[in-house]
Amino acid sequence: MGIPLNIDWQQILLHLMNFAILAGALYFLLYKPVKDFMDKRQAHYQELDDEAKKKIAEADALKASYEDQLAKARDAIAAERAQAAKDNKEAADRQLAEAKKQADRIIAEARAEAERDNERLLHDSQDAMKELVAAATERLMMKNDDKAIDLFLDSVEKKQKKEQEAGA
Repeated sequence: MGIPLNIDWQQILLHLMNFAILAGALYFLLYKPVKDFMDKRQAHYQELDDEAKKKIAEADALKASYEDQLAKARDAIAAERAQAAKDNKEAADRQLAEAKKQADRIIAEARAEAERDNERLLHDSQDAMKELVAAATERLMMKNDDKAIDLFLDSVEKKQKKEQEAGA
């Protein structure tokens, strides 16, 4: 046979066929299940990643919503505080006005009372003067001193003239 280098083609073909059978068996028994497992694992982790991104997006949206609500609540609180301050000022102004009215009323009542007391004292003093004049007149009458009676009558006349001039 004259085959160069003693190459046995039949042995080579058998080895190639064994290698092909072994490679095919390994592909179906090991490579394909491992590849399927890896694909499932990658899909699972991709699904977890997508869910995490979705939850993060929802959390960001919820956070933005809460921040918006918080800002609105702060604005509402600030508005209520401003309104409360305004109401307190108005109430204080009303109370101050009431206190001024009450003070004015008390002062007016005190003035009226003082005027009544003044009139009463004036009336009482006039009554006391009349009694004194009557007592002095009675003493003078008892003495029967004409000169004293004339002096008294002159002083009474002068007093009456002064009162008439003051009254007019």
